[in-house]
Amino acid sequence: MARPVSLVVPVRGGGRGKSRLAVDADRRARLADAIALDTLASARACRAVGELVVVGALPEPVEGVRVVPDPGFGLIVAIGAGLAICDEDAPTAVLLGDLPALHPADLESALLAASEHSWAFVPDAGGSGTALVVAAAGLPHALRFGPGSAEAHADAGYVDLTAGLAGPPLALATLQRDVDTLDDLEAARALGLGARTSAVLAGP
Repeated sequence: MARPVSLVVPVRGGGRGKSRLAVDADRRARLADAIALDTLASARACRAVGELVVVGALPEPVEGVRVVPDPGFGLIVAIGAGLAICDEDAPTAVLLGDLPALHPADLESALLAASEHSWAFVPDAGGSGTALVVAAAGLPHALRFGPGSAEAHADAGYVDLTAGLAGPPLALATLQRDVDTLDDLEAARALGLGARTSAVLAGP
């Protein structure tokens, strides 16, 4: 990789986030914030990540993270607002902000593998969604987030990194383990949750 990747993370935290988690509203808001903060902590610790841009809002400032407002017209437009302020000479990537078990090494493996392609992506654990997309420096994204986004990103020219990435079968497990439901959260817990999410789950 010629230079670190500019990474955009859309965040819908607090009461607007994780609406499918079947817990009371206060606990759901705290979990949404914790999941986003754990995802960002791992992204910041990844050696392949350069600038880090959040689109949306965070419950507290995070060192080294630029925050831009969500324009309010859906996920694709929100991501576009983040990409618009990224270094145009750097590769760009979009990471969804609901990966509380993410290990920096898994993200680094994916970003390094992506540097061999013009466009690349990593599907989520279910196989139909998308956890990460990457474009080489100077190339625009053709984002297809939404239902069936994995197949749509592949059709748009993004290379599925899990289809041929060398390594053990679980090499990218923590990168793919997004959380929408309590079952997802339990699966993420088995991989090792970040400190913020673990603290919320341990509390009342």
